[in-house]
Amino acid sequence: MKRLVAFVVTIITAVCLGACSAVGKNETTKPNGLDSRFQAAVSVELDELDAEGTIKRFGDGMWEIEFASPNTLSGVKLSFNEGNVSASYKGLNFSVPQSALPVKAMMLNLISAVDDLAKNEELSGEEADGMLKISGSLDGGEYTLTVDKNGSISSFEMPNNKLKITFSEVTMLGEESASEASTTAAPTEAGVTAAPTTGAVTTAPAA
Repeated sequence: MKRLVAFVVTIITAVCLGACSAVGKNETTKPNGLDSRFQAAVSVELDELDAEGTIKRFGDGMWEIEFASPNTLSGVKLSFNEGNVSASYKGLNFSVPQSALPVKAMMLNLISAVDDLAKNEELSGEEADGMLKISGSLDGGEYTLTVDKNGSISSFEMPNNKLKITFSEVTMLGEESASEASTTAAPTEAGVTAAPTTGAVTTAPAA
């Protein structure tokens, strides 16, 4: 009887060890390429919105996205600077347009996730097809951030929010880019005009 019990315990132990090994076999780490100044072309899918543009990260809390499409956002630039958000169009500042409000919320989620992960020495997650998928949670919901073999951002997804951002042509920015961004950050409210709705901006009349 004792031999039978010992045999059963051995089998159960072996099965448990095998299961644990199978669950964690894809867990790995990669260099952290998020703690850098970079720019990239982005494709944004947010519910029924499809947008294209260029995104830049100048440092912790300092980001910028400029849209090329759709027409309602083309030429609009959103700048994020340590919690402040401003909008501009060809150098003219205005309040964040209604059409950009969902994108503003999306960007705040992206910034929060990336800037938080950028503080780690390495990135850890599940490896698939040479990419590293990192899962996390924000106030806005669950997310999956994917990086390549160098730790550079590849995509950001929040399925519950119907959000997917795909990054391509990721290149590093120099020190002067961060300096320029901090000194030319647009004001958040002062001197605003009406937001463009169809790619045109109406300036406020002179006082």
